Amino acid sequence: MPHENLRTAPRTPAPRVVRAFAAFPAFAAFPAFAAFSAGLCALLAVVLCAPPPAASASASASTSASASIGPAGVTASGGPGGAPHLPKPTGSLPVGVTSLHLVDASRPDPWVPEARTRELMVSLWYPAASRHGPRAPYVTAKESELILKGTGVTGVPPDVLSRTRTNAVADAEPVGRRRGLPLVILSPGFTWPRSSLTALAEELASRGYVVAGIDHTYETFATTFPGGRVTTCAACTIEAGDDFGTKAEESRAADVSFVLDALTGPHPPWKGGALIDPSRIAMAGSSLGGASAAVAMLRDSRVRAGINLDGTMFAPIPASGLARPFLLLGQRAHSPGGEDATWDRDWTRMTGWRRWLVVAGSVHASFTDYDMIARQIGADLGGDLAGSRSVDITREYVRAFLDLHLRRRPQPLLDRPSARYPEVLFCAPETKTCG
Repeated sequence: MPHENLRTAPRTPAPRVVRAFAAFPAFAAFPAFAAFSAGLCALLAVVLCAPPPAASASASASTSASASIGPAGVTASGGPGGAPHLPKPTGSLPVGVTSLHLVDASRPDPWVPEARTRELMVSLWYPAASRHGPRAPYVTAKESELILKGTGVTGVPPDVLSRTRTNAVADAEPVGRRRGLPLVILSPGFTWPRSSLTALAEELASRGYVVAGIDHTYETFATTFPGGRVTTCAACTIEAGDDFGTKAEESRAADVSFVLDALTGPHPPWKGGALIDPSRIAMAGSSLGGASAAVAMLRDSRVRAGINLDGTMFAPIPASGLARPFLLLGQRAHSPGGEDATWDRDWTRMTGWRRWLVVAGSVHASFTDYDMIARQIGADLGGDLAGSRSVDITREYVRAFLDLHLRRRPQPLLDRPSARYPEVLFCAPETKTCG
């Protein structure tokens, strides 16, 4: 299967995100993080440089010649034109979204110690009273600009990522019965914003979940706070050793517990807080966010189930084990006995319900919005999942897991391979096979 790797990057200088990961041996040693770096660079540095429709033939030829400069031979076709868009949710409920600014005064920021409090921005997606109203932005224009800058991209419209069309209505009225909605925490990959999991969040909200996506401050290229203040990736510049990944997971687990305290406490900062059922909480995340799910579960018993979407697990599950349900869903590099041994290590210590699934044809970005968005604007990140297939698969298997463990609804999809999703392979670690 083609997949991105830092070691196979072409002759052009590596964008800043690749250099940032090279500074962290704990991250760069694993293929998932190498794939993340190369995939995002390809998405931004290659695809977004496609010529506008009115470009001259000579300009088009020049751009086509440079389209293969992305990592691992990624190429861009120029795309179908128009703004990227997220597929509509498949559930019956309208979706709303709002943002919260939360301040944890009990601890300093782990990456910027002079910041005496830990501040977070959180997006909440939820069932809404109406489908009518302005759609929420995917990212702000400034965030788009800083993401481009963080990856070393120049010569493209700085607001280009902010043009992605979403489906959720901004600040719509939430609906539901008191303590009737399960809560799902979403944690993105390192340097990625919470918006990178928007398609998944919208889907879950359309099916009756409240979804809280967390921006882990100073781990993203851009997080916007009220008043327009923007923080960037302080963690990207830290000289870190092999414990960097473990520190990041522990910090994220603390973020999750703080967000749960806020949303399920006696005075929630969101007017729909009373709709959340505090006994039905799960966490899912991509890359570092997925790896942090197990740590959060071990630190906080309120998190009843967890999902790791293609993340290397730095902090080992202790010998005492993790007895609550857990789903591993990733690319073929995460097959048993594959390039990342951390899943093999921790599988043996998952003592509750568990599944290990890999998706043929996927790459690291396939478990976020980015693989699909890349295809819409003409990029090939190296995977084989056409159209919205990567999002469709992630949505379906995450939803099935949550419906099983938070709603106690049987899910045959999780018991055996499906003819509807032949790309999804069930792994048997004991025999190191997936099929």
